[in-house]
Amino acid sequence: MFRLITGIPGPSGFGSASTAEQVTQGIDASNLTAIVTGGASGIGFETARVLALRKAHVVIAARNVEAANEARQNIVKENGTARVDVLKLDLCSIKSIKAFADDFYALGLPLNILINNAGVMFCPYQLSQDGIEMQFATNHLGHFYLTNLLLDKMKHTANSTGIEGRIVNLSSVAHVHTYRGGIRFDRINDKDSYSDKKAYGQSKLANILHANELSRRLQQLKWDLKHVALLLLILHLKYVSNFCYGQEEGANITVNSVHPGLIMTNLMRHSALLMRVLQAFTFILWKNVPQGAATTCYVALHPSLQGVTGKYFLDCNEFPPSKLARDKALAKRLWDFSDKLVNAAAQN
Repeated sequence: MFRLITGIPGPSGFGSASTAEQVTQGIDASNLTAIVTGGASGIGFETARVLALRKAHVVIAARNVEAANEARQNIVKENGTARVDVLKLDLCSIKSIKAFADDFYALGLPLNILINNAGVMFCPYQLSQDGIEMQFATNHLGHFYLTNLLLDKMKHTANSTGIEGRIVNLSSVAHVHTYRGGIRFDRINDKDSYSDKKAYGQSKLANILHANELSRRLQQLKWDLKHVALLLLILHLKYVSNFCYGQEEGANITVNSVHPGLIMTNLMRHSALLMRVLQAFTFILWKNVPQGAATTCYVALHPSLQGVTGKYFLDCNEFPPSKLARDKALAKRLWDFSDKLVNAAAQN
């Protein structure tokens, strides 16, 4: 709390007062391609702007294409050499997510960085186009499906370029305020007991659990391939062994989650009055947008995090999330539950 209030840097050399530009100073991302969901406004826009400033090729994925194109124009106006594309993505629609992935593959671009930034917050009870509670559907399930669709592209890019891929899930400290047990698997759509605050916390907990479980699976893949390759090497099957070592690089992807901090953005439109009252009494804890995008940009680009995976970051420093967020069994159960929901929705 002291560091948060004072802005004193942590072990990384950065802190709550650091901005996205400061934490990426001197980094050349010209050989990287990044997708930023919700990159048309707020900290998503600042993230896209700074990645483009560091010469990354940025794809803004947004529901409002008009706003996204305006964001692109603003970035290019400031930085004439910026490479920015816009694709439509509605995370509360499985059909739209699949269409986005197809559109991205059609561009023929590599994919080094996926920033799952978009979301909704404290919205009244409603269901997504696929009949799933809106905050869970948009904040977690949509990004879960999107990530799965893009994972082969990220593996191929990491394998062919030798550059580590990075996936960043935007979570929140609100993940500590959720329903009993963390995730309401048996009552995900229950209207009578719906709490807009706890539903948001549930979705943000899901973001961390998703990152942790995907990280575990990718690490397990690397571990399994190493053992297969070693066994084949022992058996003197050199050609196949070399093939497996090459395939191992396909899992050279890290997955982490971040809390951006308290920032007044359009995300809070469903509770603007409450947030402004809260801000009045806790103003010293709030960040501006450039500060809010700092942790995302740090985790996405900073070379010091090479190989760091399955971690949660706050103010550009690793920080322990809640006990539920560290529950491996809960993470696996959420993965299986999410997979079933996506498959069911995709068949409709």
